[in-house]
Amino acid sequence: MIDKIKSLSKDTLIYGANTIIGRFLNFFLIPFYTHKFLPAEFGIVAILYSYIAILNVFFSIGLESGYMKFASTQETGTKIQNLFYPFIIVFLNSLFLSALIFIFDIELTGVFQIDEKYTYLIKYSALILLFDTIVLIPFAYLRLNNKAKSFAGIKITNIVINVILNFVLISYFNYGIEAVFISNLVASVITFLMITPVLFKNIDFSFNKSLVSELLRFSIPYIPAGIAANIVQIIDRPILKYLTDDKTVGIYQANYRLGIFMMLVVSMFEFAWRPFFLNNAKDPNAKKIFSKVLTLFIIVSSLIFLVLTVFIEDIVKMDLPFGYNLIGKAYWAGLSIVPVILFAYLLNGMYVNFMAGIYIEKKTKYLPLITGLGAVINVVANFILITILLHGSSYSNTLKLFSYDAWNILCFE
Repeated sequence: MIDKIKSLSKDTLIYGANTIIGRFLNFFLIPFYTHKFLPAEFGIVAILYSYIAILNVFFSIGLESGYMKFASTQETGTKIQNLFYPFIIVFLNSLFLSALIFIFDIELTGVFQIDEKYTYLIKYSALILLFDTIVLIPFAYLRLNNKAKSFAGIKITNIVINVILNFVLISYFNYGIEAVFISNLVASVITFLMITPVLFKNIDFSFNKSLVSELLRFSIPYIPAGIAANIVQIIDRPILKYLTDDKTVGIYQANYRLGIFMMLVVSMFEFAWRPFFLNNAKDPNAKKIFSKVLTLFIIVSSLIFLVLTVFIEDIVKMDLPFGYNLIGKAYWAGLSIVPVILFAYLLNGMYVNFMAGIYIEKKTKYLPLITGLGAVINVVANFILITILLHGSSYSNTLKLFSYDAWNILCFE
């Protein structure tokens, strides 16, 4: 028992370190982007990546969860079939959808809310979606088989390649925003090549109708929940683009990303919290222990929130190496949204704490309802609040409104 708990703690630390390091490395691109790109250009990047996130649900069709379920229990089919079948289904589905996007790129510019001169970015997006999706099952295999170091190593390699290519292509070859997509695509392809040995060891071209049927029956219901979850997280950018312009989206996106300071606090807490409450759920004093954890979390995160809120402008405007600031001066008009984003992540941390009850009592059937309700509130709140302030405020005050889009986190992210 002790060995299992130690193993769980060790893997949790590895996954946690991987996530935190990865997010920090990606965040280092924000000062770079905001000094190299105009707000309108950065807004185009934000819009396209929002749609990439939404489309991920249709590409993966919930089969990552299906694989985890059936590979862990092996209710039907062999161990090899339980890996190879979901991979092939995801691969064929992703290839078909990517081909459609690639072929009809011009027709989709209106759907993606970009000008026709950026259709080549849609092609890049289609390929990114393809390679990012087909590695989901192999990565799930690494997690399920306790290969946390391999998982983290490949993930970090992906991010490092992405970051380096961005710097090289933009600084030395004078690429524009296409560098963001090229770098992502190259990193995704290399990631796929790194993880292919997992697939070569698990090939089975036989056909197990029962397994395929069970996989699809279990996985497809995850699509609506996945769509709702993504709407909660990223629908703000498309709505903002619809009601304003690329420049506003770019300013909003850059300042929203400053919420990383509180997001990392919540992420670190979540990695430690989930195994903790699962291991202590049957403790006679569990309720008292959990209530104290919540109290301590609120105290610590509130202090961090207050400090960041008071000093965020000073932090953003301080001089960094190479004449940079944390975000470029052209983006400072949106700094007023940062405290609300920070507070929203604090509330999200409380939600993570409360989720213990749902998991312990096995009430996960309520999660789609919670996420769906959050998505509806998020969309309605965005349209109402942004519209109100657009019609009655200056540009500066309009940006303050966008802080209300913390609904992306408040609404049960």
